[in-house]
Amino acid sequence: MRLTIDSLIVLDSIDRHGSFASAAEALHRVPSAITYSVQKLEEDLDILIFDRSGHRAQLTEAGRELLKEGRRLLQAADELVARTKRVASGYEVELRIAVDSLIPIDRLFPLVDQFYRHSCGTRLKLLTEVYGGMWDALVTQRADLAIGAPGEGPPGGGYSTRPLGLVQWAFMVARDHPLASAPEPIPPEVIMPYRSIAAADSSRSLPPRTSGLLSGQDVLTVPDMQSKIACQRAGLGVGYLPLHLTRQDVIDGKLVIKQVVEVRNGTPLFLAWSTQHRGEAMAWLLNRLDEANWRENLLA
Repeated sequence: MRLTIDSLIVLDSIDRHGSFASAAEALHRVPSAITYSVQKLEEDLDILIFDRSGHRAQLTEAGRELLKEGRRLLQAADELVARTKRVASGYEVELRIAVDSLIPIDRLFPLVDQFYRHSCGTRLKLLTEVYGGMWDALVTQRADLAIGAPGEGPPGGGYSTRPLGLVQWAFMVARDHPLASAPEPIPPEVIMPYRSIAAADSSRSLPPRTSGLLSGQDVLTVPDMQSKIACQRAGLGVGYLPLHLTRQDVIDGKLVIKQVVEVRNGTPLFLAWSTQHRGEAMAWLLNRLDEANWRENLLA
């Protein structure tokens, strides 16, 4: 059985133009060549594609199904050619971007929109990672670009970085939590009896990172920073939260900032990417992310 791209093109053209003769004209072929192509396809597949009993040949039910699925194959073939040309021109077929949960992913949407308007044809895949999972995604090649990789990267190199910004933290509790009325600054021994909320490090290969937890303290672990904020807002526990994501909760009184003895320092975030990656789509994104307004928007 032989099903060729050319035979599908012929079948598609006949349907689009209404007749064998019109299809021949559109494809710059003689009508007999079109007729032969259809007959050969019917023989190879051992089915009747056109009903020729009437004044004009009509697609049979099997022919309509073949045309429907055949058009998907033609589209896939066109996309394959386009992707191959993109690779030849220096643009990646796909670019995988890991985004730290400290950065709401919708803040990247304007940049993604600009990228698609650039019309380079590269597919984007957005991933959400937590803490060390950002570096893990990069070094294990789950991601090509990491936006918001926290702190220092793992030893061994193989990647380049640019500063993205600094995340400032504050110890926060729900407004009706017992620690909301505790005298300040609060020492560790007063915090210790209360449950802490921790966002789970999504690293799969590198050692997981933790911060702001007291040894022996009860911990509720949640999947990301947004879940951690929601849990502390609901009074399920306490802990350090990023100011840029909780400012409105503090203004509304849903979360209360408490001064503590052990202050958590700010966390530097970085853009990080493999030094072996030199695609044009990556270069375009790095150039945009190097602009101050984009960096400020991500951590606003």
